Amino acid sequence: MLQRNVTDRSLDEVLPFSVPRFSVSRFSASLLPLLLLATSLAAFVALCLLRRAPMADALVYRAEGAAVVHGTDLYGFTVTEWQLPATYPPFAAVLFVPLAWLPLPVLKAAFVVGNVVLLAVLVRLSCRLAGLATRLPALCAATALALWLEPVFQTVLFGQINLAVACLILWDLTRPPGAPGKGIALGIAAGVKLTPAVFVAYLLLRGRRREAATALAAFAGTVLLGALALPAASVDFWTRRLFETGRVGKVWIVDNQSLQGLIARALGDPAPGPLWAVPALALASAGLWLARRARTDRRGILVTALTALLISPISWSHHWVWCVPLIAVLYAEHGPRPAAATAAVFAARTLWLVPHQGDLDLRLPWWQQPLASPYPLLGLVLLVQLSARSSSASTIR
Repeated sequence: MLQRNVTDRSLDEVLPFSVPRFSVSRFSASLLPLLLLATSLAAFVALCLLRRAPMADALVYRAEGAAVVHGTDLYGFTVTEWQLPATYPPFAAVLFVPLAWLPLPVLKAAFVVGNVVLLAVLVRLSCRLAGLATRLPALCAATALALWLEPVFQTVLFGQINLAVACLILWDLTRPPGAPGKGIALGIAAGVKLTPAVFVAYLLLRGRRREAATALAAFAGTVLLGALALPAASVDFWTRRLFETGRVGKVWIVDNQSLQGLIARALGDPAPGPLWAVPALALASAGLWLARRARTDRRGILVTALTALLISPISWSHHWVWCVPLIAVLYAEHGPRPAAATAAVFAARTLWLVPHQGDLDLRLPWWQQPLASPYPLLGLVLLVQLSARSSSASTIR
């Protein structure tokens, strides 16, 4: 399929609120998206209250901040009924210190409000990546709808920081070439969650050495700051905890939407070992090769994000908030149908429909495997399509 030139189009074309054929006043057309956003938020909050959402990850971050404040073992505690430990580098715990001083209701409200604001920022950055212009009404409507994509919903429900990390990366990578400090935000994101470091490799492969060096320097700064603030915890993390994949969680449960999770469930093997490691190495090489050859930065950025999500030992479903820029770019390049189909995959929640209590994730019949692994399968399909187009100059030129 030839790439469509739609960089001058607006997100308003996807959403009906400001289209002239509607017999409503301009004021009403602008008000409808705000009402949609308010309704979406109200429904989300009501659902959280009904489910008594504990926002478990926010509680872990709060406990990390408290460990820094009180000088206790950062990697020696567990919290919540699921016995969750700290898994991020010490630098992240330093950033979480203010959370230790917030009452629990205020903490939860702050995470909901903050993540909704970050979602709007991510939608705006995604449109910038895709070359789509946005007005405030369309931005509100898109944010209201994106809230119900499963990765976004789970991020807000758990009190996660995925949206913040994605915004840091996307904001940095979409800044104009030569912008002051370009690369610093990426390095900070890597210092918090490590996996964004794959974008440094992307910058190097694209010949953007100055940005890559800046990102590496910023990352080194986060490691140094963590070591100065928490020397013992830093030694513990970088020499021991970093390599304890099992500390993060079980790789075979449906929550894990990485290549390893897909393979573990398909084979019924909780530790696939080389049967995962070899394909993961091959996929990492292929993904970075595609990112280097990508005709546009937006394709290269998305290929890198998909590669990172696939090859990571664990990519929880809420890590796939990159579905937001993916949908925006698919719309910009191929129109509404592929974008809507992709959005449907991320909104369907099929992974939660299959049996997944106890070790049932390892005993799924063949026909339930696609339902249990929708995100890695979609990611692989997209990478294969991009590989096919890269091999045909007549298709991509």
